[in-house]
Amino acid sequence: MHTKQFLVTLCLTTMFAQPAMAQEHSAHADMAEEHGGGIFHMFRLETAAGSNTDGTPIQSWDLDGWVGTDENKLWLKSEGERADSKLESAEFWVLYSRNISTFWDAQAGIRYDSKPESTTYLTLGFNGLAPYWFETEAHLFVSQHGDVTARLRQENDILLTQKLIMQPYLEVNLSAQDVHEQDIGAGVTDGQIGLQTRYEFTRKFAPYVDVHYGRKFGETSSIAKSHGEDNDELVGSLGLRLMF
Repeated sequence: MHTKQFLVTLCLTTMFAQPAMAQEHSAHADMAEEHGGGIFHMFRLETAAGSNTDGTPIQSWDLDGWVGTDENKLWLKSEGERADSKLESAEFWVLYSRNISTFWDAQAGIRYDSKPESTTYLTLGFNGLAPYWFETEAHLFVSQHGDVTARLRQENDILLTQKLIMQPYLEVNLSAQDVHEQDIGAGVTDGQIGLQTRYEFTRKFAPYVDVHYGRKFGETSSIAKSHGEDNDELVGSLGLRLMF
């Protein structure tokens, strides 16, 4: 083949190959995004103010969300409560979350509590969707002192209308041993059952009413009574949910 013919052939090949390569690259990019290659985020913030049966003012916050792909996420969480203008509890979580099946993530990371005691925990657990669409969080905590505790939380959205939603929820805490510094006894330490009813003006903006009943159990209940504290409380509050 003469040099001139070779150059013409090379130019024509390049002209036709470039669109094909671009189309193939686009297809690979779409496939990567569909299967976890895209970076996404979702955060939910709930703030509420109310009072318990004794008339004590209570304020709370709950921030929960993640950033990452469908398969790998950085999960961030913070929750806490103030009673009578005094900070009673405050938790801050940082977790690596890995998708292990269609509806479940395995999680590992750190939880730090600034109240009631300054404590750091190694955190291991699962987050996902149980049968009958119960959103489930189950975590095991190992503190810097070697204490082992656990928490299970479930909630479920019940649509009364497209905008009016009821959300029953349940939370239970357990401890493998007595933790005297935190007035916790071994076994089931405390639990909470509640109902949140919210109206979603949009997915990102929803005021709500929340009523929950909390109770201490077993040795933890006995410790509370010995300190002159109630072992249960009923709390009603008004709040706002924001999604971003």
